[in-house]
Amino acid sequence: MASNHMVHMNHGDGETSYICPNQLQNAQQNRMKPLIEAAIGDLCGSSGTSFPGKMAITDLGCSSGPNALTLVSTAVEAIMSHCLQFQHPPPEVSVLLNDLPHNDFSMVVKSPVTLRQSNNKSVFMTGVTPGTFYERLYTSDSMHLILSSNSLHWLSKAPEDLTRNHIPAYDMDQHARHERLPIVRKAYARQFRKDFTLFLKLRAKELVPGGRMVLSLVGRCSDVIASNFFHIWETAAQILSVMASEGVIAMEKFDSFYIPMYGPSAEELKEIIEEEGSFSIRDMRVYDPTADMDRALFTPSWLVKQKRAIFEPIIVEHFGAIMDEFVRVMERRLSLEGGMQDDHARTSRAVLAVSLAKA
Repeated sequence: MASNHMVHMNHGDGETSYICPNQLQNAQQNRMKPLIEAAIGDLCGSSGTSFPGKMAITDLGCSSGPNALTLVSTAVEAIMSHCLQFQHPPPEVSVLLNDLPHNDFSMVVKSPVTLRQSNNKSVFMTGVTPGTFYERLYTSDSMHLILSSNSLHWLSKAPEDLTRNHIPAYDMDQHARHERLPIVRKAYARQFRKDFTLFLKLRAKELVPGGRMVLSLVGRCSDVIASNFFHIWETAAQILSVMASEGVIAMEKFDSFYIPMYGPSAEELKEIIEEEGSFSIRDMRVYDPTADMDRALFTPSWLVKQKRAIFEPIIVEHFGAIMDEFVRVMERRLSLEGGMQDDHARTSRAVLAVSLAKA
């Protein structure tokens, strides 16, 4: 369930599209800026012998809309600033954007053009590379900087231990859900370890010696699970459980629904990187995803739009055309005092940002 071709955000630029409620994604990308600038400083150096004549940059999981160019624009601006500081001519920069084939690339190419030819010696070329980042995307030793934001918590597939043994990832009964939580969590953790290890191996082949990666993903503050749940898709699961209890969707369908998302702790991420061995950690930071944001933005309407933009393709693939009812149930639940917003606040959700250098 939830095959790779369906793991994309809602298309277009309307109210239900991914580009509408994108404040959290934008804040996450902004927090990566100092890590990207530091990586560019390391890549470029200051001496004439170490300064590269050509650079290739890619954003993996760029999605669509204006944010699709944010990370690569930050990198290009850092390159130009570094060149100006050390009075070096800018290198030729090749910029590529990656996401799954069913991503709305039409919205990517409609985004404001922020990468421009600045002089005769610097040419910025933009292109798209459709495909999953759990496979090879680029030739060996071809990339200098790989970026990714808000994507790597998406798994290649739902955990096989659960799907093969027909173990539901979520249960309407709180006691049953709590009893099964260790099994479900371990299954998701194993799938993430397998996927992220593969991701590191693939990117190590594509990066030049000394190449850099700057990544951010949704995770947890620590290995301690403070609540009865750990899913970063908890809210969507709650809504679907209500719909199943009311008979809107079949219980069999609900029990066989697995969203391929996992939020690791900083400790998990560090351990996987060190065990895989292709990269050294230059910097790792843990953020509150809503820090420095205007809390007035988090209205029930905004929360509904965000969840719909993220989960609609996966939900519709599995359950059919139920999104209007999904929205109605979510709006009803959000209106209840001490409802889902309290549950959302109790999670230990965090943004993990890490800067890596190819060993």
